[in-house]
Amino acid sequence: MENKLLKLLENDATLTHEQLAKMLEKEVGDIKKIILEYEKNGVILGYKTLVDWDKTSREYVTAIIEVKTTPQPERGFDRIAERIYNYPEVESLYLISGGFDFAIVIQAKTLREVALFVAEKLSPIPHIQSTSTHFVLRRYKDKGVIYGAAPEIDERESLG
Repeated sequence: MENKLLKLLENDATLTHEQLAKMLEKEVGDIKKIILEYEKNGVILGYKTLVDWDKTSREYVTAIIEVKTTPQPERGFDRIAERIYNYPEVESLYLISGGFDFAIVIQAKTLREVALFVAEKLSPIPHIQSTSTHFVLRRYKDKGVIYGAAPEIDERESLG
């Protein structure tokens, strides 16, 4: 039941306790108690709304920045990660495998703001060796949600 409840909430945080209880064939009080416990223990970290900002007047750019570092003795990557994730521009931070150590996702108003973030905040951090910045040109799918369904293509049209 644990995984089912968490998956339901992950897919739609607006579900009420009553709806969840009915879907999981449990008592409403039990659902409330379980969710409260998940929140208290940090299993549920928060609730967010996924917004398609491209359909609003808000102007911004999203950048994915790859970072190569030298891990620090005893704390490995943790101390560097802590410095990075405390910047308000940082939306997500991942320790990754491959040619780089971290992948950072940030949002800013302009390309210049992203460049200044890299130059003035990220690059001066000790043990950072190099960065590679990529700009998101279009979102197709994010957190399991498809943005603007692609037009359907009639396979018969392409045969002629």
